[in-house]
Order: sequence, then structure tokens, then C-alpha cells
Amino acid sequence: MRIGVLLSGCGVYDGVEIQEAVLTLLAIEEIGAKAVCIGLNQDQHHVINHLTGDEMPEKRNMLVEAARIARGDIKDIAEITPADIDALVIPGGFGSAKNFTTWAFDGPEGSIDPKVKLLIVNMVNVGKPIAALCVSPIVVAKALEGSVVQSKLTIGTDTAASPYDINAFSKGLESLGASTSMKMIDEIEVDKENKIITAPCYMMEASILEVRKNIRKAIEALRDIIE
Repeated sequence: MRIGVLLSGCGVYDGVEIQEAVLTLLAIEEIGAKAVCIGLNQDQHHVINHLTGDEMPEKRNMLVEAARIARGDIKDIAEITPADIDALVIPGGFGSAKNFTTWAFDGPEGSIDPKVKLLIVNMVNVGKPIAALCVSPIVVAKALEGSVVQSKLTIGTDTAASPYDINAFSKGLESLGASTSMKMIDEIEVDKENKIITAPCYMMEASILEVRKNIRKAIEALRDIIE
């Protein structure tokens, strides 16, 4: 079983959420599957100093940055088709809203990288499952915008503490044609019809242990769909 892990860089504020990415790789190994790390060979939107939160005057390549997490074992998205993997996982981080899409700047009306869209649409079309963690349901929703696929997604809940406006995100997803549900950090959403799994992760105020369990639950659900 080969599970693709799509990485938007390296670092929560300008790329992939590192803890979510590593915990995803761990959970994939734990279920007896092989992770196939995937990145985009192009510059990320910008570079953020993770100590101060300030933008830095430099450029970084998403594939090169993601290779830090993958220990160098990573594929360019241009080389990957659904035939190469049995499922796809998209961990969170601001890279999903800045690099894969422009949601961080333009909201749900923003754009999505065509290569990311193509992989997601092709995976759905051939019936292979996708798991989107944390903020990454926005990537799935943008990819499926305007299609006949009406996905059911979660991005967290407004009934527990969150550093983000869960209602605003949910309304944004719904404006793109998805339906949404409110889920706590110990819950996931499983859209059985479209084979899409979503998990709140760090969209909620959560400990690394809670996020680890949330990701493990999502990866186990992904395995069950594949099998």
C-alpha cells in the first residue's frame, strides 16, 4: 500500500505544518503502508521567520524545503499520477492557503495551483481516497469547485477553542459546493461516497498528543477505505 503525502514546504507559517507531516508519516508506517512524499518544484509564496512572524527577503523552493521532512526521498508532483499511489494525504499548514491555493489572500474566491488540482481531481475520478488534515480541506474544496462532486468536510468546530474562525472557514467551504460538519479534535469526518477524510488537527487548540491521535484515526480510516 503506497500513500502519497503532499507537502507544501517546511514550516507552519509558510509551508506544511511539520508536526502534522511527521505524524502522518509515522501513522502511515504504523499501519504497514509506505509513504510517498510529494512536493512542488516551484517557489513558495513567501518565507516567514518562525521566531518573529516577520516576512524574510528571500525565496525558497517548496520541493527543496519539503525534502527536509522527507529526508531527501521526495517526488515532484509532475512525476506522480494516481496509478503510483493508493491514497493521498494533505497535511495542514499555511502552505495549503498560500502555496497550494491563494485562500490566505483571496479567501474562497482565490485560485488553486493547477498541478495540485489535477492530482486531487484525478484521484477522486478513479475512486482513490484522500485525507485532508487541518486547513487542507480548503485545497480539496478548491480542487472540486464547480464539479459534480459534493464533498462532506470538516475543518473543526466552533464549540471548542480554536485559534481560527471555524465558522468563516466552514462558510467558505460551503460557498465552493461542499457541505460541512463540526468535529472536535478527537473526531474525523468520513465522506464515504467520495472517499474523502478530513480531520481538524491544529485548527483546534490541541496538544501534540491530541493531534497525533487525530491523525492516526484519519490514516486508519484511509486504510479501511483502501482495503
